[in-house]
Amino acid sequence: NVCEGVDVPQVRREDMRPLNAEQARRLLRSASGERLEAFYVLAVHTGMRPGELLGLRWEDVTLSDEGGTLQLNRALSDGELATPKTKGSRRRIRLSAGSAKALKAHRRRQLEEMMHKSGLWQDYGLVFPSGVGTPLSHRNVVRSFKALLKHADLPPSVRLYDLRHTCATLLLSRNVHPKYVQELLGHASISQTLDTYSHVIEGMDGGLTDAIDEALG
Repeated sequence: NVCEGVDVPQVRREDMRPLNAEQARRLLRSASGERLEAFYVLAVHTGMRPGELLGLRWEDVTLSDEGGTLQLNRALSDGELATPKTKGSRRRIRLSAGSAKALKAHRRRQLEEMMHKSGLWQDYGLVFPSGVGTPLSHRNVVRSFKALLKHADLPPSVRLYDLRHTCATLLLSRNVHPKYVQELLGHASISQTLDTYSHVIEGMDGGLTDAIDEALG
């Protein structure tokens, strides 16, 4: 078999730079009052991908006095709204109290913005649109995020996508079962979640040495 002599290229894993709990709190405090405050809150609280947040519509969001939920049906990719490629990516997310509160405040600010720009606003129904209602450029969000990192005195090497990793590592470090983290993130399998995060979470070696000592002690 000629294929046996072919070297299979290794998949390069991007270095993760998740924020710890104190850094995440500092980031969100610095984002308070910003136009994209709710974007950053949801990124940290739900682990949604940037494109998923940018493709979110208000019709996908249900808010109530108790909290709320959102249904992830699409993502913004290369300036186009498209349905997620995998079944797992199309998921329902239950909102934390903090993310629901941020969304409610964001909705009020957006309605005021729509009134002030009534002649310019193009209503795509997006939760996080541009200043005139159209899909928001990922590049512009990254630019805003880098400015936020500087204001919060956080490492400039942190990427926007690292907020997704921040959500996962914070949950796993609080002993949330990986299965629930997998479903929240929309991973295809629990093995993907464990393979991605086991090396960055203290104690995710399963406590093997202590366990065997206790079993045989």
